[in-house]
Amino acid sequence: MFIKSIALAAALAAAGSAASAYNYFEFGETLSSSSVLDLGLVRAESDGVVEIYDDVRGEKGALLGSYSVRGGANSDVRVNIGKRPQQDVIAVLKVDGKIVAQKDFDIVR
Repeated sequence: MFIKSIALAAALAAAGSAASAYNYFEFGETLSSSSVLDLGLVRAESDGVVEIYDDVRGEKGALLGSYSVRGGANSDVRVNIGKRPQQDVIAVLKVDGKIVAQKDFDIVR
């Protein structure tokens, strides 16, 4: 029984690592200051949502906008945040309500 538990735990850990590597934002480190932020390619393991937050000293501040994505590769993801951001932003990818990827972007003013 103990051997089966170890094998199951190892299989679940490997599956979790593969799923995490599958979720990501491909674009670089900077975005142009615009009311619509162009994130480029976003890959998600299944349907989810990209949320953009103010970056407040490395922590998520106010939610600025969101964009629904489907499982797989989502090219040309553009999130309308309503106005030009005054500071850097944090993009979060959520699948089933859980954060599966996060990326900090510097805003070029």
